[in-house]
Order: sequence, then structure tokens, then C-alpha cells
Amino acid sequence: MADIKLFDISSTVQELPSKQAALEKDLQKLLEENMFTFFGVTFLKSEYKTTNGRMDSIGIDENNCPVIFEYKRSINENVINQGLFYLDWLLDHKADFKLLVMDILGKEKAANIDWSMPCVICIANNFTKFDEHAVNQMQRNIKLVRYRKFGDNLIAFEHLNAPQVQPITYEEPQTKPSSKNALKDKAFKQYFAEAGEKKQNIFYSIRDYVLSLGDDIAENQLKLYVAFKKAKNFVCVEVYQSQILCHLKMNPDTVDLVPGFIEDVRSKGHWGTGDLRLIIKSIEDFEKVKPLIDRAYNEN
Repeated sequence: MADIKLFDISSTVQELPSKQAALEKDLQKLLEENMFTFFGVTFLKSEYKTTNGRMDSIGIDENNCPVIFEYKRSINENVINQGLFYLDWLLDHKADFKLLVMDILGKEKAANIDWSMPCVICIANNFTKFDEHAVNQMQRNIKLVRYRKFGDNLIAFEHLNAPQVQPITYEEPQTKPSSKNALKDKAFKQYFAEAGEKKQNIFYSIRDYVLSLGDDIAENQLKLYVAFKKAKNFVCVEVYQSQILCHLKMNPDTVDLVPGFIEDVRSKGHWGTGDLRLIIKSIEDFEKVKPLIDRAYNEN
């Protein structure tokens, strides 16, 4: 972030000096109180106790995945290894996290925790080139975020990497499904396998196009859908035999709606996030909605 300069243009143009201030408790408090605004994560607890230490902060993201925050307060502090240790601990203590979510957000939220893409976000005023290299080699969902303060009232975050990692697979307790809920309990991988080659190829076209929009995009294959995100989701994709559903984080009031093709789903339940639904049945449909996907990327 050393090459980023911020200017006040309200009257006389002036450069705002940046500060590489130490990450103090006040800044941690600011991040925790505004975690959803900054990162799309609902804050749960500060200084969360583990068997051999404390996580700095813990939350749950908009995809219902656990998120661990570790703050690097000194140049020699190895928050990456620390975060990796806590991530492995959390995967071995899912029941503890579920109880935490249940206590704060309720039983329904706790029942829908998605363990396929838990994340560690490491925050510091600087990282070394060795930190970035190490994270890329680990193939774990670890994000490095550098911050810089400008004056007293501005803060900037630079997301240094966009992890592309495989989802964690796990066996859930087997329950006998009823015919009523057997369909909704299918995972994304099952739907994708049943969709057929044509719909799979359309999905790959959508995926390749979305990822080409910028190198700041992470692809998260979750239990029920695929989310493409920067700091937050901007498009979520589901694949079925008859159609592909894309939910965009965009105000439907700003779009020309077309029933059965481009729809407002603010009053409808669906997987993932986003208020605008694109119903794609052919590659021609996809070509028509590319400008909307571009908008979702640029506006989020």
C-alpha cells in the first residue's frame, strides 16, 4: 500500500499523510464493531479461548462459514502460523463453535453453519514477501489484509491475496431423509454432477468470465453454491439440470426486470446472497447478462 496516495479535493488539493500506526486495542475494537461493513462477517466474540491460547476475534461470514481474525502487532509476530493453528483447532471443536453461534445468533443460524470454507483473515500494517509466499504455498483459506490510516478519520484496507482453495469435505451425521426434504439436502457437487455436460460447460464459461474480471476475486465452493467474492460476495451460482441461477448483490430497482430471466428476489428465500436473480438456460442467456455481472463486480 506504500504506492497508494490519498488526496482531499474538497477545496485546495492536499495529500493526506498516511500512518503505519501499530495495531492497538482501539483499532481492534473498531474492526470488531464494524466487521460486517469491512469484511461481510458478523462478529461473535473477542479473545475467544481455545485449549492453548486465544483467537483475537471470531465471526461468521455471509456464507455461514467461520472466520478467525488475527492481528499482527509487531514485525516478528507470526500470525499466519498462529491462525493456521487456530483454524485446525476450530475444525476439531465444531461443537464449541456451534454453541457460540447458537448463544449469540440463535438455533437456526447454528444449524446452517457451513464448514466447507472456513477462513483466517490476518490483519497488519505490513507483511513481508515471505508471508505472501508462505500463504500461497499452504493452499489454505488464509487472507492477508494490510491496513493504513489516513489522518484521523480514514482507514484503507488492501487485500493482498485471493485464495483459490478446495473446499473442506466432511461427513455429516447420517439421517434418514424424507421424500419431502431429500431434494433440498443435496450438495452443490451432486447437483452439478446431475446437471449434464451442457449446463456444466455454461457454468465453466460463467466461472472463467467472473474470474477474469480481476485478480482480487476468490472462488469459494460451498456446500450448496459457489460464491465469487472480493471482500464480500458479489455473485453466487447454483447449477441445476434445467437452469443456472446467479444471484447478484445489486439493487433490483436499478435494473430492467424480465420475468423468468432477470428477477427481484428480495422477498424470496434462496441460497447464497444477492437480491437480483439471473436465470440462465443457454450460453446466449449468459451473453445477455454479462453487463449485469460486470456491474455487480464494480459496485461491490
